[in-house]
Amino acid sequence: MKKAIINIVLILVAFLIYFLQSNFFTWFNIAGIMPNLFVILVLFIGLFANKIVGGIYGIVIGFFLDLVIGTKIGIYALGLGLIGFLAGALDKNFSKDSRITIMIMVLGATVVFEVIAYFFNYMLSDINVEIFNFIKILLIEVIFNLILTIIIYPLIQKFGYIIENEYKGNKILTRYF
Repeated sequence: MKKAIINIVLILVAFLIYFLQSNFFTWFNIAGIMPNLFVILVLFIGLFANKIVGGIYGIVIGFFLDLVIGTKIGIYALGLGLIGFLAGALDKNFSKDSRITIMIMVLGATVVFEVIAYFFNYMLSDINVEIFNFIKILLIEVIFNLILTIIIYPLIQKFGYIIENEYKGNKILTRYF
């Protein structure tokens, strides 16, 4: 029952983020570039739930974005699914309590997602390679995502531990006692 409530809340948060990105951040952007809050959401789900749940949420949210705003089906799904899976895989190697660690993960996830999206858009579409423009967009989006991560980190941490307790349980030293 509690997992169902968590999943409903995560789906509502995904819709809220979609409406924020499509309405609010069209007005508040930096040089016409908006943050990618879906990368932060999927990274957060992968870190606190597990790699399977993170990958599934990444693929589902990615397909939704592909249908609504994407030009090719599967690019966002592949990128976000990979981010969710990698976040779950990196869960045991990094501390979720450190704000710096989370910021480094957001930086890496944003770079990985944008490189995947740019590469597949280049391969599947007829676009020119503009490395300087891509790097400018990437840097601004990374900075924007990092600023938003700093702002929403307490919410991420609080809700994340609720998700972690439900999906992973409290397994600290249970097999020894």
